Amino acid sequence: MKKIILLACSFFVCFLVFCQSPAVDEVAVRGFAIAAPARDGVGRFVNFINEELAFYRINTLILRVDYNYRYTSHPELVGESALSATDVEQIVKACREHGIRIIPQINLLGHQSWAGTVGKLLEVYPEFDETPHVNLPENYEWPNPDGLYCKSYCPLHPEVHDIVFALIDEITGVFEADAFHAGMDEVFYIGDEKCPRCGGRDKAVLYAEEVARIRDHLSLSAKELWIWGDRLIDGKTTGIGMWEASMNNTHRAIDMIPKDVMICDWHYERADPTAVYFAVKGFNVVTCPWRKEDVAVAQLDQLLTNRKNATPEMRDRFRGLVHTVWTGTENFLDAYYSEKENEDKPDDQVTCFKTLFGAIRRVRGEETGTKRIRDRR
Repeated sequence: MKKIILLACSFFVCFLVFCQSPAVDEVAVRGFAIAAPARDGVGRFVNFINEELAFYRINTLILRVDYNYRYTSHPELVGESALSATDVEQIVKACREHGIRIIPQINLLGHQSWAGTVGKLLEVYPEFDETPHVNLPENYEWPNPDGLYCKSYCPLHPEVHDIVFALIDEITGVFEADAFHAGMDEVFYIGDEKCPRCGGRDKAVLYAEEVARIRDHLSLSAKELWIWGDRLIDGKTTGIGMWEASMNNTHRAIDMIPKDVMICDWHYERADPTAVYFAVKGFNVVTCPWRKEDVAVAQLDQLLTNRKNATPEMRDRFRGLVHTVWTGTENFLDAYYSEKENEDKPDDQVTCFKTLFGAIRRVRGEETGTKRIRDRR
């Protein structure tokens, strides 16, 4: 019954589009966000680009690189099994052949640790830690007395941006990218009262200033900044809560950051209609599902409805959808090619991916067969 309902929804979505001008691409951004592969997985990932991303007409690839590249500007920050320039060249070449825009990502501000492990930036430069008094536990549990989810770097440390900006310049250069994704989601540690620089400062202002710094640096080379949108949503007023929205007063930053920042509006459990909020505020926005196919189809429906009913000024701010993957690249590809049992069911990333992009293909009037095609429109 669930499959029948989803199929009916997807055909309804198609109907909405066919009532409009066929010359307009209603899903301009058809994106996929995933971690960069390890070195020994580059060939397999390139095959996935050629066979699957091309088939589904995906035109944007957000690649979470972080420290999985052999940086020459800061070799002390290179992680294990990091990609070489030659590895990256293979990925870039495949994407270029299929008209796919690559947007490399390094998590900035937040996500500087995971569970009990510190990230590379704070491992090498512990002086950048916003909360050095919070120790990472040997056995991580959530919730915990410190409110520790992930560590953050201090945005007011006088030396942090010299390093971060060098990494941005290098990674956007090697990927031949005209945009950069800074992450900036789930920032729980900001403006900590014990920080000698940030303590007592308005958290919304701190967040907005960091977004603006990164955006201004990118603008020097005519590059676009993308970020996740959760910190710009009021979690209390909306009832969305602390994960997909902010409960630590950063949400007011939405009125302080430049309007040319692309917002990635992620919601994974429900199709919360917050893309309208970002568009009303003047931002371009893409909606981002994860592993629930019914949510993803509803989000596609919302996108088309928003565009159908919007004013000319608002319409093109609803840019499209980006499907996100939050396991390792190898795990996702293993499940995708059925090389191991998919442990993510009943709501899994692979099924969501195929359902969403299959529906988008129908919306765009493309063939829905199984033949893998490599030409682009």
